[in-house]
Amino acid sequence: MFASSAPRIAPQASTASAVAELFVDERERDARGIALPAPEAHLVVRFGPPTRSGLDVHVMGGRQKVHRKTLPRGQRIVAARLHLGAAAAVLGVPDSAVAGRVVALEELWGSAATRRLCERLAAAPNTQQAAVVLEAAIAERLSLPASQRAATRLVLEAAARLGSANVTSVAGDLGVSERHLRRIFREAIGVGPKTFSMLTRFRHALRAARDSADASWATIAAAAGYYDQAHLISDFRAISGVTPQALLGELRAAQPIA
Repeated sequence: MFASSAPRIAPQASTASAVAELFVDERERDARGIALPAPEAHLVVRFGPPTRSGLDVHVMGGRQKVHRKTLPRGQRIVAARLHLGAAAAVLGVPDSAVAGRVVALEELWGSAATRRLCERLAAAPNTQQAAVVLEAAIAERLSLPASQRAATRLVLEAAARLGSANVTSVAGDLGVSERHLRRIFREAIGVGPKTFSMLTRFRHALRAARDSADASWATIAAAAGYYDQAHLISDFRAISGVTPQALLGELRAAQPIA
């Protein structure tokens, strides 16, 4: 995970189907960071502290809770945020296999492929070139068995609808049972559709609150799909451990990380 203020790099056409965006970040001083929950997996390269050998590569799976950490001075990061559902094509396992976990890349790609990538990364003169190396490695890995494509399309279609509809109506619109939708959603992403909908509402509400300082929480709650303001506050406490207003204060004082 890395600073949300870090430079974004649009993916090349060869990886755009799997990579949502690339990031680079260089820390000049220690900072307190706060990461918001996200269902997508990130492929992360770290240079410098706190890595043991000066370089490591790992996968950070989707998270359901706000995460707080210290970002050390001198650390350089290159990361790729994968599209939801793209982990199978890039990592060889679905999002559910890494959800809520930090996994060394060699556990997924094997030691030989990971070693080759690390050698190329170590030879890169700067983080921008390291991002090019990482994206090229992702392009080489892209594959998805035909048997998985239909299920992936169904999950992504459901995910797009869950921000504004409940599980029952989404399942009906897609012509599948709720049980089937819950099963394939959890298998693909690592959370059920109800939890995914909760996280989607949370992200929409937080974005609205940060974009409009004048909007009331009641107005934000209604626009984001909550039953009422109390429902919004309950979800914020469950996800972040604090009230909506307290979380906004943390985000203003800390370095946001994606």
